[in-house]
Amino acid sequence: MTIEITIVLLIVHGLVSIALLGAITHQAVAAWRVSDKPAMSSGSFMSRYGRVAAPVFVRAVIVLYLIVFVLGAVIYPEYRLDARLAFEEMRLWWAVGAFELKEHWGAIGLALLPLYGLSWGLWRDDAVAQGQAKWITTLLALVVWYNLVIGHVLNNLRGLG
Repeated sequence: MTIEITIVLLIVHGLVSIALLGAITHQAVAAWRVSDKPAMSSGSFMSRYGRVAAPVFVRAVIVLYLIVFVLGAVIYPEYRLDARLAFEEMRLWWAVGAFELKEHWGAIGLALLPLYGLSWGLWRDDAVAQGQAKWITTLLALVVWYNLVIGHVLNNLRGLG
């Protein structure tokens, strides 16, 4: 694969990651919203932001996560040969370790997707399922946030090309 194609895929990977970040963050805020006692006035931005129906995000999050994961897997060999070797030569072990954690958290997030989808399917009026969906969504949101921030920092430190 040429470097130009890799860079285009990296840009698409980043843009889809931002869409995923927005969807999962919006869903997590909506899932944790306490509808009975809003902390802010009903007209505030945060009140309106959290008022969306959290279950409508499930399909979008799953599809976006899979797209991000597949694009990352396609780009990965180029990263391994180009950017990671540079980090090792510069003795930036924290950068190598941060990316290793990014890989592991990405795989954990992928493994969580079936449970995530199932828990939102059970959301209805079951308090236990709602609690499970909130926590799984929160964990998935933390995975997405970590992976996006670390990916962005490492790309800025030593991008491909």
